[in-house]
Amino acid sequence: MGIKIVKPTSSGRRSATFDDFLDITKTEPEPSLITIKKPQAGRNNTGKITVRHQGGGVKRYLRQIDFKRDKFDIPGKVMSIEYDPNRGARIGLVYYKDGEKRYIIMPLGLNVGEEILSSKNKIEIKTGNAMPIKFIPAGIQVYNLELEPGRGARVARAAGNLASVMGVEGDYAQIKMPSSEIRLVNKECLCTIGQVSNPDRNHIVIGRAGRQRLLGVRPTVRGTAMNPVDHPHGGGEGKQSIGLRHPKTKWGKPALGVKTRDHKKRSNRLIISRRVK
Repeated sequence: MGIKIVKPTSSGRRSATFDDFLDITKTEPEPSLITIKKPQAGRNNTGKITVRHQGGGVKRYLRQIDFKRDKFDIPGKVMSIEYDPNRGARIGLVYYKDGEKRYIIMPLGLNVGEEILSSKNKIEIKTGNAMPIKFIPAGIQVYNLELEPGRGARVARAAGNLASVMGVEGDYAQIKMPSSEIRLVNKECLCTIGQVSNPDRNHIVIGRAGRQRLLGVRPTVRGTAMNPVDHPHGGGEGKQSIGLRHPKTKWGKPALGVKTRDHKKRSNRLIISRRVK
């Protein structure tokens, strides 16, 4: 992917940048691998808003992505690279030798026509191949990483993300996460060789509020701009600081940088080094 800059014909387009989509080889999704995405609007099953600032957006289909990579020892050929409106990474349509089609998260450097393989045994260290962590040498970059064997990938799935294998000892492998956290992961967990595609996505500038609305993001009002009855930060004449020792949410709970992870969580024992702030 490349970043496209357009003529500054308006204040919104002056600062905006766009995806050039030059790496896309197919524009229509595979009909057998899509479902309609129902609008959520941040509401629960009773219709109450539980997540603010969500709603609207362009209608889209959900692509069924293969996060488990459980087509073991059956070669697959990448037939197309496609855009997925539900994620930043590119997706690839893979045709397997037995006739099945699946979407995968495309790694950087994998092209149309190349073959990939998934196995529970040791196979070639090649971009796009998936295998257990115990067979991967230290220093190799991986993505689509499972945290529990057979549960499907949970880590390093976003555009440009990668994790690094630091070594295997006993039943666990040491993995450096995208956040720089070093964590123990079961060595039987599957992961895919390479880095997630489309790393330039982080450099795209939205530029105007209308593009955010197309993405399903509704307007957000600062607490300091509200009245005291509506927000703990509200009130005062003109622009003022929040006037509190610590920031709070609309409901009076601590906000901005407060640790929310349960200090008694069982998986805390698997974290060797916390992420760097």
